[in-house]
Amino acid sequence: MAKFKRILTHWRVLLLLIFVVFSLVAIQPHFGSVDGVAVRSVSHNSSAANAGMTNPAPTLQPLAKERILSVNGKVVHSVSDFYAIEQALQLNSSVRIKTNQQTYTALAALGDDGAVDLGLKVYAAPSSNLRKGLDLEGGTRVLLKPQEEISSEELELTIGSLKERLNVYGLSDIVVRESSDLSGGQYILIEMAGVTENEVRELLAKQGKFEAKIGNESVFLGGKKDITYVCRSAECSGIDAFQGCSQGGDGYYCRFFFAITLSPEAAERQAAATKNLGLAVATDSSGSYLDQDLILYLDDVQVDQLRIGAELRGKVTTNVQISGSGTGRTEQEAVSNSLENMKRLQTVIITGSLPVKLEVVKLDTISPTLGREFLHNVLLVGALTLLSVVSVVVWRYRKVNVVLPMIFILLSELIMILGFAALVGWNLDLAAIAGIIIVIGTGVDHLIIITDETLRGKDETNWKQRIKGAMSIVFGAFFTVVAAMIPLFSAGAGLLKGFALTTIAGAMFGVLIARPAYAAIIEILERDKN
Repeated sequence: MAKFKRILTHWRVLLLLIFVVFSLVAIQPHFGSVDGVAVRSVSHNSSAANAGMTNPAPTLQPLAKERILSVNGKVVHSVSDFYAIEQALQLNSSVRIKTNQQTYTALAALGDDGAVDLGLKVYAAPSSNLRKGLDLEGGTRVLLKPQEEISSEELELTIGSLKERLNVYGLSDIVVRESSDLSGGQYILIEMAGVTENEVRELLAKQGKFEAKIGNESVFLGGKKDITYVCRSAECSGIDAFQGCSQGGDGYYCRFFFAITLSPEAAERQAAATKNLGLAVATDSSGSYLDQDLILYLDDVQVDQLRIGAELRGKVTTNVQISGSGTGRTEQEAVSNSLENMKRLQTVIITGSLPVKLEVVKLDTISPTLGREFLHNVLLVGALTLLSVVSVVVWRYRKVNVVLPMIFILLSELIMILGFAALVGWNLDLAAIAGIIIVIGTGVDHLIIITDETLRGKDETNWKQRIKGAMSIVFGAFFTVVAAMIPLFSAGAGLLKGFALTTIAGAMFGVLIARPAYAAIIEILERDKN
């Protein structure tokens, strides 16, 4: 009992316990089930958004995210429960969405696929503040490379534009960061949960330069400078009620429209460009039009051609209607593709073009089902690894005074690494977990070195010298590990950064806090026996 008290009052052990407690506070593990499902994103101008629900901030801790508890009084236990309740809703019916923060009243509306859609993407409620990377959560990771060398300011502007574009598109659970490789190449790494590969390519790979011309004269460009408002509500956007969808060839063709508001400067340019235009020869009774059209270009490719009413000649007007189309094998598919094209065009018009063209270097998509399988396998491998380590240590020493402190130190290091990840908001992916396994492996080596050095010999007067010798070996190994990990921050355009970060962080917690505490425990437990 006296030895136990000496252990708990030793300053190195106290320091370790303080770090472990702070790590557990950062993680906030919930060992029981968490009620409801967490909100991943809220689509713009959706039923949920109009009811007052907002996108969760990317920096928000997982446990702080809003959770849906019930819909119309029906308790939501899982993701499948939520979507089943949503599909059963009646169009234009009032929907009460109860969350852990407040209750919202929304109106059930149709989504792009023709089914009732509240505009919510949800996922299983997190049970801790640990963030799971795409390998374990499912989603898309894309590595982009500028097609030409740009300055750090231009790269920062491009990253800002991408973030704005993703947020406008309705995505919030995203990571966008600068990266580089060992040769100094510039990259942008983006991780998004719940996004398909096609959406990523259409939204990010293209520069998104939108331009409207009359003849060879540019009238207005996408972005806030020329376009002050883009309508995305059902009142002034959607499938064109006058033209709708028609069948032709092997499929269907649908027209979409949405209204925009030009800045006064852009409206002046449009008036100047139409002032000297003549009237087109009338071919039907639909009205009089100017002899040149408003041509819409996206990435220098014509996407639509709009007729200009004769009454607009030389007139300064800020209200313009944009239209486009989509096709599909079925009418429903054509409607869905048209609305998707409209959403992408609206996004580009709002955010403007990117400062530089980007090339998709690498794109990985992992389904949530595969992510859950990865997580299950990782937990199984981790448990087997820990069991193997404990078995070897028990067989090697056969002493409770050595085995129990060693297991306690290894668990403490694991908790501190996870606490660090939760605190800084680092995503735990397969690379990061590989780093944790490396740390545990090197930790066992260091603990064995400390144990063998401190138990060697029977001279009580050289305990400090033996511990000092053991720790010098441990520190030497630590600096070697750090030196080896630093290049990995840039290797593979930053894709191995998680492995390097967790390895260095874990090694630092072990060498500076956990392993000195273990040396103190072993000294207290074994010194009197020699």
